[in-house]
Amino acid sequence: MIITISGPPGSGKTSVARLVAQHLSADLISAGSFFRKIASDIGISVVELNRKAESDFSIDSKLDSEILRMVLEARDENRNVIVESHIAGWLLREYSTFSIYLNAPVQERARRISIRDKISFNEALLEIFRREFSHYTRFMHYYGIDITDISLFDLSINTKSMKPEEIASLIENFISLSLKTA
Repeated sequence: MIITISGPPGSGKTSVARLVAQHLSADLISAGSFFRKIASDIGISVVELNRKAESDFSIDSKLDSEILRMVLEARDENRNVIVESHIAGWLLREYSTFSIYLNAPVQERARRISIRDKISFNEALLEIFRREFSHYTRFMHYYGIDITDISLFDLSINTKSMKPEEIASLIENFISLSLKTA
């Protein structure tokens, strides 16, 4: 089973994906973690790496190719995998068993990012706007993906008032019910 969990920065993708992977004994592929590691390795911020990726498609291409390789390997080995990525739901739609979209109001996402990254709320808000603009323009230009169209997702969750454990439980219940009715 291949499950994608997508959404904008601060929506809870990584936290929820970790829990779902743990509960379902699935491998976790975190594009966000890979992207943050690339930024850290070359000594720039995630926002700066996003800007760099706007003119250097090889950054996204390498990351996306590696994720696809890992997904296909998991599928061939009949392993369950959770893929956490802003655009996994769109890029992997033909391979995924379930596509989940997480979102929350921008103020809540900025609050979360300010806590996670130990920056001010205003810095987090600015980072979100910069990253989302970069994502929108980049993904439309390189992939033809309109990240505002979430109609392809099997389940969309507003995570504003929910703890990661509650969101993971909701996803797991959705999957369980869907598999029973299939």
